[in-house]
Amino acid sequence: MEKLFGTDGLRAVAGQFPLDYPSTFTLGKSLISLLKEEGLEPKVIIGRDTRESGEWIEKALFLGIKNAKGEALSAGIIPTSALSFLTKKYHFSAGIVISASHNPYQDNGIKIFSSQGLKISEEWEERLEKAILSTPKKIKRKKIQIDHELSFSEIYMDFLKSKFSNVRLVKKIKIVLDCSNGASSVIAPQVFKDLGFGVEVLSNSPNGKNINDRCGSLYPQSLARKVVESRADIGIAYDGDADRAIWVDERGNILNGDHTLFVQSRFMKEKGCLRKNTVVATTMSNLGLEKALQKMGIELVRTQVGDKYVLEKMIEINSNLGGEQSGHTIFLDDCPTGDGILTSLKMLEVMTACNEPLSFLVRDFKEFPQVFVNVPVARKIDFSEFPEILKAVEEITNRLRGEGRLNLRYSGTEPLARVMIEGKDISEIESYARRLSEVIAHCLGK
Repeated sequence: MEKLFGTDGLRAVAGQFPLDYPSTFTLGKSLISLLKEEGLEPKVIIGRDTRESGEWIEKALFLGIKNAKGEALSAGIIPTSALSFLTKKYHFSAGIVISASHNPYQDNGIKIFSSQGLKISEEWEERLEKAILSTPKKIKRKKIQIDHELSFSEIYMDFLKSKFSNVRLVKKIKIVLDCSNGASSVIAPQVFKDLGFGVEVLSNSPNGKNINDRCGSLYPQSLARKVVESRADIGIAYDGDADRAIWVDERGNILNGDHTLFVQSRFMKEKGCLRKNTVVATTMSNLGLEKALQKMGIELVRTQVGDKYVLEKMIEINSNLGGEQSGHTIFLDDCPTGDGILTSLKMLEVMTACNEPLSFLVRDFKEFPQVFVNVPVARKIDFSEFPEILKAVEEITNRLRGEGRLNLRYSGTEPLARVMIEGKDISEIESYARRLSEVIAHCLGK
């Protein structure tokens, strides 16, 4: 059976299978049927980001849910993590987020959370995939009026502010926010203003097409310039659904999720609340992070790429801090998903408690140079099927032994092979990356 759900839900160009109207209608209908089969109340909550396609996708889901005699409530435009939080808090049987995260506006996606605010199991995904693959080609569109429960945003903002309630600002901290014209555009500025921060905001005027458009966590260069120009203390950049956050320090240096894990693990260990002195990250996290944590007596446990795998490992080993280099950070004592705004508050808490600038807090973390290359592929065939690829990987790995790492994987959301190589010599690893990419393109390219 064709696999439709990737590492971060179902994702495609909006309007094309499996994100066309009939498939989306069927997904809503099938989810209600699945909940009934599991003995759960057929009641769900739905939220979305700012993409122009989000509105019709939401309507298609609502109609499918109604057709199956289920009930849905809309939280409107809201971050992914907020939907996870609300699903669990109000005991919905499932939560649906309509978002393609950091992808361009033409794409969209659907993520589904269980009643515990966790991504649904692969077994549930397979049952929904089976239903979508048998969808009739035509389903008549009907009109529907959806009323958004705006109180959900207020409840979520109150939750965020409560996580900062015990922190006392000893001085005014100035923040520059880049909301990526996405789901955080209204909520994030309001939260920080309510907490007493000085706030300057970029990219918070969504028009349905400008989400992630040369802004946000994928394009932090403009934010870096603005931080320096405004003499701000920190710059914060979110992606379209605000489940990830990256930083700019007061000097204009761009920092990523590895820096978050470094700062937070040290702070949590000093407070005695870092469980098992262990942090969970992925194979993409920098070797420099691993070595820096070792010096502090903290173990780094790696998983395959994807925040769902980070969370699974955290639960398995009873860890309460984990994340990805891309900016997803999970504080399991507070929320079971990455939450960019919550992570921002955690970083500001450290800055306040230490009374130090962000550049000082990351000074002991020295990154190894890394090279990333995306290679378009026609099909995602196991790399082990190609002796040429295996030979190139083995040769490069042997040359890097002890002084670097190679990671080769397929994207969970796009037709790409992702090559990551890190080591001490940038020109050397760039050469290795070019060579491996050429081999992959020869074997698997379009």
